[in-house]
Amino acid sequence: MVKEKRFIYAGTLGGLSLVLSLLVHFPLIPQAPFLLYDPGDVPILIASFKFGPGLGVMLTAIVATLFALITGEGGPWGILMHFLATGSYVLLAGWLYGKRRTAQRALLGLVLAPLLMTAVMILANLIVTPIYLGVPRNVVWGMLLPAIIPFNLLKGAINGAITFLVYKRISIFLESPLVERAGNEV
Repeated sequence: MVKEKRFIYAGTLGGLSLVLSLLVHFPLIPQAPFLLYDPGDVPILIASFKFGPGLGVMLTAIVATLFALITGEGGPWGILMHFLATGSYVLLAGWLYGKRRTAQRALLGLVLAPLLMTAVMILANLIVTPIYLGVPRNVVWGMLLPAIIPFNLLKGAINGAITFLVYKRISIFLESPLVERAGNEV
């Protein structure tokens, strides 16, 4: 694939990620209604599978920053937490899939990456949340099992399942002659 088209497709997937994050979000865990699920990681995962984990991490940084700037939510701490969560996920999943592009490797990446993301977010919440919210660390510690751990595992599993179901179709579409012709006409 031509480098310019690769960045156009990646930018489109990044834009879709931002739109999904802005428009589709809801709580998953009743004990923590402030932890909102959004499917915005799915297009970034697709980009990471299609174009490599480096591009997925780059899109994560861009989308996390734009989301915070547009919504005013989270500020620099929110950007950092979003980057750590999604970045760790797409880095591992994209790296594992990129080593051998099979359905089994995709599935392995999409199963292991939520576990890594959850571990990263346990540490990040224990370090960042007391600073960001001004609460004692033991308050965050008490939220790990009823809220933070299940939320991250559920979010990762849902995004992984959606990605697994749609990735091949989207990948084939991006390589189709129709898309190639349309790209040449622009």
